[in-house]
This record gives sequence, C-alpha cells and structure tokens, in this order.
Amino acid sequence: MRLRAESAIAPLGLRPRHLVALTVLRDGGGSTQQALSTTLQIDSTNLVGLLNDLEADKLIERRRSPEDRRRHIVELTTAGAMRLAEVEFALAAVEDEVLGRLDDEQRETLYRLLQQATSADVVACPTAVDAS
Repeated sequence: MRLRAESAIAPLGLRPRHLVALTVLRDGGGSTQQALSTTLQIDSTNLVGLLNDLEADKLIERRRSPEDRRRHIVELTTAGAMRLAEVEFALAAVEDEVLGRLDDEQRETLYRLLQQATSADVVACPTAVDAS
C-alpha cells in the first residue's frame, strides 16, 4: 500500500513527509517552526529543507511572528489546501484499490486493529544476559 500511495502522490509533486507536514498545518491552523519540528519529530535543519520545498511550490507561507520577530509562523496557503485535497482524493482511490475486496465492516475492523496496534505502549526489551 505504501508503494502504491507514493506512486499516486508523486505526480502531485509531494512525498510522504510533505503530506504529513501539510496535514499537520491544516489540522492545527498553522504553527511556529519550532513547534512543527517537535510535532513532526524532525530536527530543525531537516525541517527547514522540508519547508523550503513546500514554500517553493507556494503550498505554505512563512512569516515572522508579530510577538517575537525571531520566530517564524508557518501556515498552509490556499494552494496548499487544494493540493492536500487532491492528494487525499488520490490516496482514497489507492485505499479502495488495495482494500477493494473488504466490505465496510471488514475495513472498520482493520482500521480499529491497526489503530490499536500502533497506539499500544512500547514494551522495553530486557537487557541481554551475559551467557559466559
């Protein structure tokens, strides 16, 4: 599914990491670069490169914070919202293609199980025991 999804969004000029950033900005109504770096769990250097890509395509806009001129506020543009909608439409088509043999109830069960599996607490592995 991942490979099919990446193939579907590539013609729209986006990679998965772009999609995640755009979705976070849409859902959160904008963000400081520092908060976005924390939310996306990427270092600030990589974030700047990611934002440069999106800004070059006019999908986001960065501006100085009026409260603190040292900070940048990042917001989704109208073009960014439209591109995100296109991507979500393409991804819905991929999902239908891949999961087409499942009925609605089976899909809901799959989604629920995946959500349960990915939201479980991380289990720490015990330290290795020296066999010597």
